[in-house]
Amino acid sequence: MKKILVVDDDATLRMALTRYLEKRGYVVQNVDSGVAALVLFEEDPPDVVVSDVMMPEMDGFEFCRRLRASRLGQLVPFIFLSSRGELEDRVQGHSMGADDYLIKPFEPKELLAKIEAQLERTRRIHAEIVRLMQQASMLPETPPSAVVTPNPLPLTPAEEKVFWEVIQGYTNKQIGDRLFVSPRTVQTHLSNILSKLQLENRSQLVRFAFERGYKPPGDDSNGDAPA
Repeated sequence: MKKILVVDDDATLRMALTRYLEKRGYVVQNVDSGVAALVLFEEDPPDVVVSDVMMPEMDGFEFCRRLRASRLGQLVPFIFLSSRGELEDRVQGHSMGADDYLIKPFEPKELLAKIEAQLERTRRIHAEIVRLMQQASMLPETPPSAVVTPNPLPLTPAEEKVFWEVIQGYTNKQIGDRLFVSPRTVQTHLSNILSKLQLENRSQLVRFAFERGYKPPGDDSNGDAPA
């Protein structure tokens, strides 16, 4: 099941959204501040973040900015909830890195639609990565004389396993299921991989692998191909 992180200092709204989304089949985590959200995000990254703007300690804009500045939070879909509906506020929200902005009061079903749209966008990105992988595998083989052996990866054995899974387009959850580890462990390895290879995100990692000739070992896994 997909995991949603709800961040809002309004306990009533937070609980109402939690119940609503849980009834629709989502796992929901909720906290009352951006500070608490950053801590929870690092411990257990969600699939989507839904955050208020006006909060004590750290407002939603600053929370989003810090999240986008971290390796873990660069690609996660982010939706703002706010009573601040002025054009300048919406522009600021998007400039901070938000994917969508919903003005309070709102209908829960509209938020649900936005969440599902972001999850579908993520699914399409992963599907495109898989398509590119499959397309590349169908290209004519390079003559043996022209084959260049890629340099050994500067990774630990565990990180290397995650590397091969990521470049095949699997999500953190799918990788965790295939390698029998938690998604959090997968994300930790992925962050280390990106740091060691001086890359910023999954897309750059896939391009890195293609451009340097890294191809997964023979397909001897029993897992299903990513959807």
